[in-house]
Amino acid sequence: MPAPAPVPVPRQRKVPLAEAAPGGAAGTPSLDDVTVRDGTVRDGTVGEGTADGGAACDGPVGGAGAGELTMSGSALTLLVIEDDPAGAFTVPELLDESGSGTRVRIRTARNLTEAERLLTDDIHCVLVDLALPSGRAGAPDAEPDDLAPLRHVLRLAPRHAVLALAATGDAELAARAVRAGAQDHLFREELDGRLLSRAIRYAVERKRADATQVKLTESRLRAQENARLERGLLPTPLLQGSELHFASRYRPGRSRALLGGDFYDTVRTPDGTVHAMIGDVCGHGPDEAALGVELRIAWRALTLAGLCGDELLSTLQEVLEHERESEEIFATLCTVDIAPDGRQAGLCLAGHPSPLIARPGRAARLLPYEDGGPALGLLPRARWPRRAVELGDAWSLMMYTDGLIEGRSAGPGTPRLGQDGMAAMVNRLLAAGLRGEALLESAVTQVGELNGGELTDDVAVLLLSRRPGPA
Repeated sequence: MPAPAPVPVPRQRKVPLAEAAPGGAAGTPSLDDVTVRDGTVRDGTVGEGTADGGAACDGPVGGAGAGELTMSGSALTLLVIEDDPAGAFTVPELLDESGSGTRVRIRTARNLTEAERLLTDDIHCVLVDLALPSGRAGAPDAEPDDLAPLRHVLRLAPRHAVLALAATGDAELAARAVRAGAQDHLFREELDGRLLSRAIRYAVERKRADATQVKLTESRLRAQENARLERGLLPTPLLQGSELHFASRYRPGRSRALLGGDFYDTVRTPDGTVHAMIGDVCGHGPDEAALGVELRIAWRALTLAGLCGDELLSTLQEVLEHERESEEIFATLCTVDIAPDGRQAGLCLAGHPSPLIARPGRAARLLPYEDGGPALGLLPRARWPRRAVELGDAWSLMMYTDGLIEGRSAGPGTPRLGQDGMAAMVNRLLAAGLRGEALLESAVTQVGELNGGELTDDVAVLLLSRRPGPA
């Protein structure tokens, strides 16, 4: 049985024999190789048998209006939207430049309504004929829109690659189609299998690259917005008029975060008393960070309103109980109120590590912690006694969260650093002459080095100092 003539590309022309001659040179595909008609694959014939009497490869793929080109390699699905009365679309075998085959499944739709039905998630690329009836956009007296079919497809398939098919004389229309959102355009009179194969792959990869770029841009904008938000939520000390020196360091345990569940603040009230606080909400996620911000803001408001000690902590526990998502959520807290003369202070502990005090000529040591109360949120009617502490003329008071002491002392598998190990480390840094910001930066860095890697818990440290020179 002689090989039949190929079905032409819609409405315009057959591919010249120079491009697709049966029995041509190797590597030059023939239109007789593969013919797709009405959603059916026909390999080498449009009849019921092949030239040698074998059975034809014939059968619908993907339901009505779907056909496939079967080749080795990866699979792509093309939806062709054109209104050829014959309902036919012919392409040769699609080979990439390396010579390996590509399996391409083709679905054809004769109008946009049918295309909407066939447009499923497995479609990779859509080829839309710009010669489809465009109708009128908007009001009945509106001007015709030559790109109405394309715009309709772009609305229907925002995640799919789209190719625009135009006549050679419509070069400007084809360029406008790309500006409107198509990944590329093809001219009907110049269309052949190799060109279509390259165009499909290019359009799919460009759409993927565009989608990736959009996601990266959105991620970067979200990160910038979150960073601005988190920086705005970090406290600004209110110490105007105080002789005390303030320094702080904060490192959240969450990767790429600026804010964690640890929180701190320092304010000076009108009577000259300096109030400092540091706390830790259990957990390390964004919910814990948000709760920490709420507790810090509530503490500042209550302090400026004149509350202190047990009364302040009892009220803060009520805030925690109302704002937490689960009754299992609790927070530890340490508050210090320093008298206007800077020589005495009051200390309240709510399940939190005791501060470290360093005085000239003496080793740094922990303040007494025997009279502390439970963490906030554990006992409904708990009490937190205030303990008076003598500070002296010159001193440095370091308040910290447990992230500073729960790291390992000499790498994985070794005991935790603990408060005693932290105090010894700080004494070494003080002996080296470090003070203020440099002292805190070195302390946090050394804790990470002793741990053998980055700390997984949030770390907050603040330092208040009273001395003749810089802290």
